[in-house]
Amino acid sequence: MTHPLRLGVNIDHVATIRNARGGDHPDPVRAAQIVASVGGDGITAHLREDRRHIRDDDLQRIQDATALPLNLEMAATEEMLDIALRHMPHAACIVPEKREERTTEGGLDAAGLHNTLAPIVSKLKNHGIRVSLFIEAQERQLNAALKLGVPVVEFHTGEYAHAHLAGDSERTQRELRRIADMSALAAKNGIEPHAGHGLTYENVQPIAAIPQLAELNIGHYLVGEAVFVGLEQAVRQMRELMDEAR
Repeated sequence: MTHPLRLGVNIDHVATIRNARGGDHPDPVRAAQIVASVGGDGITAHLREDRRHIRDDDLQRIQDATALPLNLEMAATEEMLDIALRHMPHAACIVPEKREERTTEGGLDAAGLHNTLAPIVSKLKNHGIRVSLFIEAQERQLNAALKLGVPVVEFHTGEYAHAHLAGDSERTQRELRRIADMSALAAKNGIEPHAGHGLTYENVQPIAAIPQLAELNIGHYLVGEAVFVGLEQAVRQMRELMDEAR
C-alpha cells in the first residue's frame, strides 16, 4: 500500500533575503501562511548558531501564524536544546552544522556522536517533541538511529541531486537505490523515513515514488522558483509532481 507523501517547506531562505538588507521584508511568516494556504503539510526552519536566516523571534511568530506543524532543524547543542524546549515545535530534526558551510553538506554522523546525541534526543522526546535525525542513507547510520530510539530519520538526498544534475545516470540510480533500500529498512524497523536536500522539479519524482517515504522537506529550490512564479505556484507545482509520482 502506498501512503500519502507529505511536503514540508523550508522557509529559511525567505529569511536569508530579508537579512541581506535588514528590516522585516520579506517576512518568513508570510511564506508560512502561503504554504498553509496551498496544501503544504508542514513548515521547516533551521535556526543556525550564527542566525544567518531564521531568527529566534521568527519561531514563535511562525507558530502563532499557522496551524501547520513546525519542524525545527537544530544542531546538537545545549543552546538549541533550550530553544527547542522553550518553543515546543511539533518536531526537531537534529542536523550537522559547521559555521563555515553555506548549506548542510551531508548527514549527521549519528554513529560517531551517540554519546552527544543520546541526552539531547532523550530530553526532546520526554517533552513530547518528535525527534528526527538528518543522516546519510547508510545502514550504519540507520542502526545508530535505532539505538538512539528516534521515531524519524530524514535521509540526505544531496548526493543523488548532485549526480542527477551532472547527468551521471549510473551514480543517480545507485544513489536512488541506496535511499530506497534504507527507506524500506527504516520502515521495517518502525522508523518513519523522510528525505530532503537538493530536490527540484526535475529530480523529485523518483524520490517521491519510494513508497515508504512519508515526507519530503524542500526549501531552497522552492524559494528560488518563487522569485519567478510566486511561492504559491512553486509549492503547488511541487505538490503536483509529488502526487503524480505516487
